Amino acid sequence: MAVAITQVVDIDPTLERLGALLGDRITTSAAVCERHGRDESYHEGAPPQAVVYPQSTEEVAEIVSICAAAKVPMIPYGTGTSLEGHVAALAGGVCIDMMQMNQIMRVNAEDLDVVVQPGVTRKELNNYLRDTGLFFPMDPGADASVGGMTATRASGTNAVRYGTMREAVIALTVVLADGRIIKTGRRARKSAAGYDLTRLFVGSEGTLGVITEITLRVYGIPEAISSAVCTFDTLAGAVDTVIMTIQMGVPVARIELLDELQIDAVNKYSDLSLTVAPTLFLEFHGSEASVAEQAQTVGEIAAGEGGKDFAWTTNTEERNKLWQARHDAAYANKAARPGAQLWATDVCVPISRLAECILETRRDIDESNLFAPIVGHVGDGNFHLSLVIDPRDADELARAEALNERLVARALAMEGTCTGEHGIGCGKLQFLHDELGDAVDVMRAVKKALDPYNLMNPGKIVSL
Repeated sequence: MAVAITQVVDIDPTLERLGALLGDRITTSAAVCERHGRDESYHEGAPPQAVVYPQSTEEVAEIVSICAAAKVPMIPYGTGTSLEGHVAALAGGVCIDMMQMNQIMRVNAEDLDVVVQPGVTRKELNNYLRDTGLFFPMDPGADASVGGMTATRASGTNAVRYGTMREAVIALTVVLADGRIIKTGRRARKSAAGYDLTRLFVGSEGTLGVITEITLRVYGIPEAISSAVCTFDTLAGAVDTVIMTIQMGVPVARIELLDELQIDAVNKYSDLSLTVAPTLFLEFHGSEASVAEQAQTVGEIAAGEGGKDFAWTTNTEERNKLWQARHDAAYANKAARPGAQLWATDVCVPISRLAECILETRRDIDESNLFAPIVGHVGDGNFHLSLVIDPRDADELARAEALNERLVARALAMEGTCTGEHGIGCGKLQFLHDELGDAVDVMRAVKKALDPYNLMNPGKIVSL
């Protein structure tokens, strides 16, 4: 649940100055503010006192300068699809909605990079790139904005091959908490020039500044793409197949685990007829020959671990239906229990501990008597629980909270992390110190240096 910050400043003078700058691109509508104070998480929202819609870096800098002068908090906002209470305006203030900054500014096809504004969504970018023979591989499921994906260090199903937003971002333009505009780097693929400010802002969740331009790595669309489905008698067999595939160096692009509860929900929601059993969804990228070789190798590994019905296809329509069903897994879970609420959480562990962590978690779920399907980007050790709970049932809520705490403690005990890709926000604030100890004090020192008045998305990542 979100931790409320009760101090809310009087922003009427600030609203007058912002209105003079933006005209009708500012609103105090209660409905609009309410929507901008919530993400897709279970955590309680908190509306801002106003929402503004800038259209350029220079306007963002002016907005920030005006708010900073009056000590008004600011919360950057993209599509609102985050999962740990990232956009809740815990201290009130102004929400800076970046979605009107949605220009693809430059495509450098020869260098395999693009420059975009933060309001561009991942699907918009890929639609634009299609005719160039390039694509952007990050896919966190939702059609998130590139700015939001950068701010939360998002990843998705392709991360096992292409990495996360940490690897995808080359450079940024950022407006700092005092209104200064900085560029964190150039387009060169490597640099030894000073502190790595780009990586500092990737994953900063709007707590250090407002990202207004992003330079991204893109890739050539593979010659051949095939997808595969393989079912297993046991969850252990599926996870062991993943571990062996990674350890053997098979360059699989996607390798996703869905337990039997998740498969049943997906079948009903997405009109599929998959065997209700632990299942792997896989995808292979490369030449025709290499894709066939990868599929054959993984098929042999799976057979040795009890896998069966290994079927693969290069048909685009069939592939898209499969992966759309995977991306709709959370909605499938919510539909499986009408009237309930979804609480999505995730952890990530070293690949060698993955089977142990997932199997212990599955036993914990069963003993807790909760409906919580497991799904995960298991190629990099990351998996998710979708806790589908009745928020009116105090006992069920308490069991869910306890399960989440044990999940995180289990991952940390295995030298993992409390969140592989959802981020900290305010939802996992209490776990960060357990994971990083005194390093959180260093984060706090960075926050104070760049945002001494705690105006940028206060109450997220670190508390001051």
